[in-house]
Amino acid sequence: MGENINKTSAAPSSVYEEGNLKIEKLTANQVIFIIVGCGIGSGALGTAYGARLGGFPIIAFWLIVSGILTLASMYYVAESTLRTRRMMQLPGLAEKYVGPIGRILVFLAVVINSFSCLIAYVNGSGDTIAALTGLPRIVSILIFVLPAAFVTYKGLAAVGKITTHMTILMIGTIIVLTVGSIFAKDADWSRLARQDWTYAIPMFNIAAFSYIGQYLVPDLARGCAHNPKQLAPAMLKGQIIVMILLIMIPLGTFLVADPQDFAQVATITWGRAIGQWAFFTANIFALLGMFTSFLPITQTLISNIVDFFNFRSDSDPKIRIPIMAVGIGIPFILGATGMVTFIDAIYFSGTFAAAIMAILPIFMINSARKNGEIEPVWNCGKWASKPIQALMIIMYGGSALYAIIGAFGFLPAGW
Repeated sequence: MGENINKTSAAPSSVYEEGNLKIEKLTANQVIFIIVGCGIGSGALGTAYGARLGGFPIIAFWLIVSGILTLASMYYVAESTLRTRRMMQLPGLAEKYVGPIGRILVFLAVVINSFSCLIAYVNGSGDTIAALTGLPRIVSILIFVLPAAFVTYKGLAAVGKITTHMTILMIGTIIVLTVGSIFAKDADWSRLARQDWTYAIPMFNIAAFSYIGQYLVPDLARGCAHNPKQLAPAMLKGQIIVMILLIMIPLGTFLVADPQDFAQVATITWGRAIGQWAFFTANIFALLGMFTSFLPITQTLISNIVDFFNFRSDSDPKIRIPIMAVGIGIPFILGATGMVTFIDAIYFSGTFAAAIMAILPIFMINSARKNGEIEPVWNCGKWASKPIQALMIIMYGGSALYAIIGAFGFLPAGW
């Protein structure tokens, strides 16, 4: 997927200005694992449940299609970022290259998607820790949220380091569980072939949500300002790993359990179907997946708020702590009280945030190539061709329209 990225003249890191967002160095491996850690989160845990009526072939198909299209969109954001002298977040880039409406739309998409993710993690962590320990749900949620908030407070570099180590553990648990499913005595391979395309379009929204990573890219570009050449290859590797892992999760779940019995958080069903050891392993994976997504999403939400409102600095405690209190507090209340469920948070975020995140970068890159300030070390090449951009508009615009019509009961829901 990376052969068409064209090399151009090198741009030294000194051409980039820090602005109100502090530049902290990330290695190529940290970029990869931040993408993987973010990708294997609430979307991954909800894919099996979201696919239970349509079947495994359809969700696997959409995970591949959506993964490729999202990578293209992430490349657009990356090139736009590296064509811009001052380091800024996605809303700032959208305003610079699309206009004030683009800035507002992207900021709303970032906030809606971030809150949807964090609500899902509050719900999922509470259910998972309670299932493992028998503790009250509110205590279980606090056990998850407080350490995550502490790491996020430490900043981008801390998020990169912790996410790297925990994502490696998470990948190991997915491999162990998938192998366990293949060799389980109750594995039923015929379940993998069942499909009903009536539910195909809403299932695309679940797949799209799993990949929403465009808003991560400016932070990743900021971390790679010292070596911009490492950004695109690291993004490609991270996205390929995410795609493979996302397909493995519903594959393993469908193998060992009847779709009618799927819980909204797939790992609860997955582990119980294989055995006690797998129940423990699956829920540890769920917690790792949610934790490694919680960190970069919260970090990016903070950076976007600082950039959007032009606050002085994202590293000033007087600014960072109040933003974290609101950014984590609202999802905590909505999730802990059960006002918004796990799968609803995923579906509606996937529909609208994914559409905005995928479509606006098309206009951003087309404008940045005309009005950008820097010739970057690489460009998207054929990834930014008109046919690919048209396909992205049709796919994501169509899925948003379907969700709106479906909300009024005129079209089938996905589950």
